[in-house]
Amino acid sequence: MNKKEREEVERWIAGDETAAEMLLRVSSVRPFLLPPPLHKVPLRVGNVLELVGPSPSAKTHILIQAAISCILPKEWNGVHYGGFDHLVLFIDLDCRFDIMRFSQMLIHRIMVEASGDYDTTLYNFCMARFLYVRCSDSFQFLQTLKTLHYRLKKEKEVHGVSVHLLMIDSIGAFHWVDRASMFLSLRENNRQKLFLQSVSEAVVQDIKKLLQEHPMLVIATKSVIFGNKHSTSSNEVKGNFIKDNREERCSRNVTRNHQHFQHREYMPSVWQSFVTHRVLIRSSDDHPVSSNYQTSSFYLLEWLLPRLSLPEKIVVKDAGVFVDS
Repeated sequence: MNKKEREEVERWIAGDETAAEMLLRVSSVRPFLLPPPLHKVPLRVGNVLELVGPSPSAKTHILIQAAISCILPKEWNGVHYGGFDHLVLFIDLDCRFDIMRFSQMLIHRIMVEASGDYDTTLYNFCMARFLYVRCSDSFQFLQTLKTLHYRLKKEKEVHGVSVHLLMIDSIGAFHWVDRASMFLSLRENNRQKLFLQSVSEAVVQDIKKLLQEHPMLVIATKSVIFGNKHSTSSNEVKGNFIKDNREERCSRNVTRNHQHFQHREYMPSVWQSFVTHRVLIRSSDDHPVSSNYQTSSFYLLEWLLPRLSLPEKIVVKDAGVFVDS
C-alpha cells in the first residue's frame, strides 16, 4: 500500500468522509446496467459475464456497444450522453477486431445523442479511452495479464478515471491450438498433459489478482458449435470418442439451449466456475434483410446464468445491436 492509499484509508477510518464522497464510493460498487441487449440483469464490478455463441453471432458487436457506453461521458457541452465516463480495456485474442466498425458506431452514437451534430473533440476524447491489446497465443496473453496492473495504473493517472470494463474476445481462441500442441508433446513429456488446465488456472488467477487492485466488470466472448441432438452423423461418433477421453472429462457439461439444438462446453472447469453470468446468442429463423440501404441480421439472446424465462430477439444493424420489439 503506497502513501496515498494509506492516507485514504486513514481518512475513512477517521470518519471525515462527506456525504458526496460516500455516495460516490457506494455508487462505484453498486450494480449498474449495461445497454441493450444486456440490460436485463444488473452487474457488479468483479462479475464475469460470458457471451456464448457461434461465429458469427454479433458477440463482438455487443462488446463494442457496451464499450462505447462506457467511454462516453455522462454529459458533454450541455448534451446528455448517458455514458459511464470510464476507460475500457479490450483484449483481442481473435485478432479480427474491426476498428473502423468501432469508429462508425461511436460516431453514430455521438450524432444520435447530439441531434445530428458531430463533435470531433468528443470523438477523439472517447477513442483515447478505448485501450486495445492484441495477443497471438496463450503465452502472450498470460504475459499481458501479468503486466496489466502497471498499465492500468498509468492509464488512470493519465486520464483521471479507471478502467471499468475488461473485455476478452475470444477466451477460447487458443484452446484448440494448445490442445493440438499438447497431444504432439505427450510422447516426449508426460507433464504436458496438464498444459490446458494450467494455462486456464494461470489466466483465472491473474484476472482475480487484477480485479483486487482494479475493480472491473469482465466480459468475455466464447465461440461454440451447435449440433442437432437428433442427428447421428459421423461428427457425433467422433464426439463420443472425445467424450471418453480423460482430458475431456471436464467438458462433459452439456447445456440444452433449444428443443433441437445443444452445445458442449470445452473450456476447463476452472474457467467455467470463474464465470458468474452467461448469455447464449444463436441464430434466429429470420434471414438477413435489407431496408433503406441498411442490412439487418436477427439472433436470439438467452440468459443461461442466471436463467431467465424466454429468449429475446435481437437485430444487428449498421447502427448497432437492438432488441427487436
